[in-house]
Formats: sequence, structure tokens, C-alpha cells
Amino acid sequence: MEVLQITGGFVSLIGAVFLFLGSLGIVRMPDSYNRIQTGTKATTLGTLMFLIGVGLYNPSWFPKLIVLIFFILFTNPVSSHVLARAAYSIGTELTKLTVVDKLKDSRGEDIDA
Repeated sequence: MEVLQITGGFVSLIGAVFLFLGSLGIVRMPDSYNRIQTGTKATTLGTLMFLIGVGLYNPSWFPKLIVLIFFILFTNPVSSHVLARAAYSIGTELTKLTVVDKLKDSRGEDIDA
């Protein structure tokens, strides 16, 4: 095997590990907001690493994979932000461990209510 293919396989494996750890984080986090954050960070990084590994393994696919990478970089954070705002607007409860609610503070609502 070529060095580039071995490197591509290793980078893809690292991406798969990040995706696995993200799935564990989704199961272990205490509320929806933490789950959204964990899933987004892990899937963004894991998918990017996996796609870069595939691009290294098969360099002729790299231009198409670059388009996918940019699409993921722009859509994952935006979609998670929209999901979190929608969850907040319908009143999804925060965990009891949450210390600061900056959105509530910025809206001028009563902090103790």
C-alpha cells in the first residue's frame, strides 16, 4: 500500500472515533442543549476527518469532497443553532446544573422565575 492510502485510512479511523465519541456524548449529556452541542461538534469534526481521510485514500475524489466539507462546515453549526433556539422557544427544560441562561438574561425575563 502507498503511504497516502495508509494515512487516509488512519485519518478516516480518527474521524470514525470522533463520531463514536459523539454518539456516546449524546447518550450521556443531561439535557437537549448539551446533546445538540455534543452531536454537532463531534459530527462536524468526525465527518470532516473522515472525508479528508477518504480524499487522501482516493485523491481523485478530493475536489468533490472539498465541496462536501464546505457544505458541512456551513450547515452543521447553523442547523444546531436553529434546533437549540427552537427547543428554547417551546420551553424545553434546562438541566438543574445550568448556572447561567444568557438568552433569558438578554430578554430581560426574571432570573428566578
